[in-house]
Amino acid sequence: MFKATPNPPDTDPTSSRQKSHSKKLDEAADRALDFYLKPKPTQAEADPSQLFTVVNGIDTESLLANLSETLASANAMVNDLAFDLEGSRRHVALGIQQLIELGGLLANRALDNVEPR
Repeated sequence: MFKATPNPPDTDPTSSRQKSHSKKLDEAADRALDFYLKPKPTQAEADPSQLFTVVNGIDTESLLANLSETLASANAMVNDLAFDLEGSRRHVALGIQQLIELGGLLANRALDNVEPR
């Protein structure tokens, strides 16, 4: 059967509460999705050519100590490599090893000059 008149407007007070509650849930869901799916850009994203960075505020003594340890590790790796090589390649590896050793000596001297905290 065809009804000629439209349905009357909904005057039930609970339906407006449901719409308000539904709107609040939608807003909360949007905030949660934005938080996880739209992260804030960091400073690392500002310079894409820089792959590694050192945190600001680290004291000089810690920086020099880490530099000294890094150079000692590189020295050990090149030293092991040099004894597996022969001829001019071995001389190149030993030259690199000497440069690393020199860098380590300079870092250690700078570390000695830093006043301890």
